[in-house]
Amino acid sequence: MSEAIVQISHLTKQYPLRRSWAQMVRRPGAAKHVVAIDDFSLEVEKGEFFGLLGPNGAGKTTLFKILSTLIEPDDGNAKIGGHDLRAEPDRVREVLSPVIADERSLNWRLSATENLRFYASLYGLSGEMHRKRVEELLEVVGLDDAGRKIVGAFSSGMKQRLLLARALLGFPKVLLLDEPTRSLDPVAARRFREFLREEIVTRQGCTVLLATHNSEEALDLCDRVGVLDKGRMVTLGAPHELNRKAVGCRYRLWTSMPDHPIFRTNGISASVTNVTSDGAEDQLGMIDVSFSDDTERPAIFLERVVRAGVRVHRYERVQLPLADLIENLVKSNGTGHGS
Repeated sequence: MSEAIVQISHLTKQYPLRRSWAQMVRRPGAAKHVVAIDDFSLEVEKGEFFGLLGPNGAGKTTLFKILSTLIEPDDGNAKIGGHDLRAEPDRVREVLSPVIADERSLNWRLSATENLRFYASLYGLSGEMHRKRVEELLEVVGLDDAGRKIVGAFSSGMKQRLLLARALLGFPKVLLLDEPTRSLDPVAARRFREFLREEIVTRQGCTVLLATHNSEEALDLCDRVGVLDKGRMVTLGAPHELNRKAVGCRYRLWTSMPDHPIFRTNGISASVTNVTSDGAEDQLGMIDVSFSDDTERPAIFLERVVRAGVRVHRYERVQLPLADLIENLVKSNGTGHGS
């Protein structure tokens, strides 16, 4: 049986809308509120890598602040590791740790080891346990060779790993990651995501909640993804299910031979919807292909195209911009709100 380590029930949070002094004097009783979290419910299983996908302002950061006990909800409640968010905030903080992605929260004049030792003392670690935990975490995040290096000389990726090590000092069972790769280049971001999956979830056994507005990050990395928009859950499901709902099974192929007859035969089990040239010097043609499913047909299509002698320059699944993805998911979900 699966075990829910995070149980969120009907959380709601709203903030007063900022007004000028003139507006408050003229109409003191006309204050308006903006809803950041609207009747939000969710269960996350132990050991799960769960993604919250949504644009800026969707409510992801507010939700994480509530779960971190930094702010109180207006309504609803949550349990983290069996501890009540409202009644046992101290116990919740022992189980859950947010990974603050602000590099400025590190002391750049100290080494990585000195940074971790300082925060370990705040967690109450001392003596041999203190030293072992710091050494262990530097090894876990791949900074054991850079422990004596001044943090100010670290790359952004190294600083993100150190921030993660700091969050792990208190042996948390749940980690909250709020856009941890936003300051990383694409290559470093991919490596960091692989590290999160392989080391933090698989080896360390942590449950991870990831907030991001990067649809590729959420759909490639997470076991399940919830799409958040205007404080409400639009839909929830496995990445391949959401991708199929939003985009269907669509692939895009670039070739210098877009007029080849293979693209106009019915035997390829695909529907070619568009053939265009990008006007480049090599005159690449772009071909959009739709399949009825995403099992073996995209691979079979590519194999037949290559066997026909077509020069394929690139072939990839179509990824929608986040705004279009959310809009399609709202439409496919009927009412536009899931749980």
